[in-house]
Amino acid sequence: MTSKNQPPFLQFDSPWVLDPGTVRVLSPPDGLSEAEVSQRLKDGVLAHPYILETTSERRLHFAPDSIQSVMSLDEPDALISAYTRKMMAFLLFKPQPRNIVMVGLGGGSLPKFCYRYLRKTQITVVEIDARVIALRDEFRVPADDDRFRIVCDDGARYMANRSENIDVLIVDAFDRIGLAPTLATTDFYTQAAQRLSPDGLLVMNFSGDTQRYSTHIKQIGVAFSGSKALLPVTTDDNLVLFTFKKRISLATTARYESRAQRLQARLALEFPRYLHRICQGHVVI
Repeated sequence: MTSKNQPPFLQFDSPWVLDPGTVRVLSPPDGLSEAEVSQRLKDGVLAHPYILETTSERRLHFAPDSIQSVMSLDEPDALISAYTRKMMAFLLFKPQPRNIVMVGLGGGSLPKFCYRYLRKTQITVVEIDARVIALRDEFRVPADDDRFRIVCDDGARYMANRSENIDVLIVDAFDRIGLAPTLATTDFYTQAAQRLSPDGLLVMNFSGDTQRYSTHIKQIGVAFSGSKALLPVTTDDNLVLFTFKKRISLATTARYESRAQRLQARLALEFPRYLHRICQGHVVI
């Protein structure tokens, strides 16, 4: 569903010879002309989210070397990026979450997928940047309804003010450089651990500046006493962290294997492989 009041865009050909397509930027960004916006994009100094569209996909960028989300024009609800598919492995451990909170909207790949396939789950997406939310229709993100909503807020502030339990917390929050720094400079992880339901879990994507990783991982280690698994996503150069509220057995069992097969049949994702990586190949922090 798209809004009748589409936001205004500046639209022009990509300024990069090796990355052709059409660029769309919410206008007017800082009162700049089209030529000035194009040049700032080429120089990598435009502090503004933008869309780069090719014949087959639509991408959300914060910078030329910082792709936040990819959407297939033919299959807008598909999970194109490998790390998003691996993050869905939370269903192996929490197959029927009552609610999911996602910190970071981006192009809405995970919110769209969960909205489509988890029809009994309440989904709340927290996004700090109103300009990113303004692009939701461009990425076919569903309109707010009785089981889906987007909240414009800082993730740390939202978590501090939330009183209801969370079954699954998904963190995919970044700035132009990497992991959102406010999550590591507040009590976000402590509050997240308190808000999770007894059998809940945190799933987090690590990407960008690797120097930011250690602070987040250290705080997660202090806040959560439950089981943890940190997995590489080699095709995307990402890491995905699964952190559980309590200690569980991260071992392949007939129950998990059966669930993985059912999930694969229903969602067409490689859940048996995800299960093997988590239970046999995981790195515990």
